[in-house]
Amino acid sequence: MIGVDWGTSSFRAWRLGAEGEVLDRVAAPQGILNVAAGAFPEVLRGLIGPWLEQGETLVLVCGMAGSRQGWVEAPYLPCPADARALAGALTPLPFEGARAWMVPGLSAEDESGVPEVMRGEETKILGLLRRLPPGRSLVLSPGSHSKWAVLEDGRVLGFATQFTGEGFAALSTHTILARGLDRAAPPDWDAFDTGLARARQPGGLLHHLFGVRTLGLFDRLPPAAAASYLSGLLMGHEVAATLPEGTKQVFVVGDGGLMARYARALAAAGADAVQVGEEAAAEGLFQIARQMEGQRA
Repeated sequence: MIGVDWGTSSFRAWRLGAEGEVLDRVAAPQGILNVAAGAFPEVLRGLIGPWLEQGETLVLVCGMAGSRQGWVEAPYLPCPADARALAGALTPLPFEGARAWMVPGLSAEDESGVPEVMRGEETKILGLLRRLPPGRSLVLSPGSHSKWAVLEDGRVLGFATQFTGEGFAALSTHTILARGLDRAAPPDWDAFDTGLARARQPGGLLHHLFGVRTLGLFDRLPPAAAASYLSGLLMGHEVAATLPEGTKQVFVVGDGGLMARYARALAAAGADAVQVGEEAAAEGLFQIARQMEGQRA
């Protein structure tokens, strides 16, 4: 089979064997924002064509390609949900030469009844099931909108979203804070840790954010360290707001520099980060496909 994670800015696909092993992979900057209306089948064929020619007939797609702005909108599936439920809610895709399906995203509500949604992260989260211990587990998928999901017995019970990544981008580019920091500077871990510690002090996030400016004004935070301090501040507040008290282990799925930052932020809060690469999405897509084939057998 072929598993595809088609996001806003990037495209990733895997050719998977009979046991879910990765036989081949392809990645391209062909996110949905770079695909013209009506061109999704053509773009997909151009990227996975060789695998189709070699006999693959099943394609499973997840991510923002299933959003209202994507290829075909796939309605959200309410939590709790597992791979079997996702397999039963797939949306067929118009794609000649193969059976192609879109995986629905997941929806939930927070304690106040405000909706939560995710698209694409659900496959990464379900791809961790073989690694999770018995009982409940907490899984974090970092990104522009980080997802904190609670899993038990193979089901996603619910999740919470934090706007941290996009908040950092906006604050460090479009506010007065941008004038006092150098986004191109390498990570300053001391400044990052100082930001984490500041997040544990009284005053609240909005007050702490203004401190990024005043620390710079009084030459106590150089521009080369300010971005790392701001990152630590935001992640510290995210972890404080989301990590349940007493949690000792969080499974973090993703790639890149965010993984190290979240591992550091979790350690400062007393929790170990078990890091898993983003190819967990391939495993999640395989599990959904296996459930789909079982339901149709």
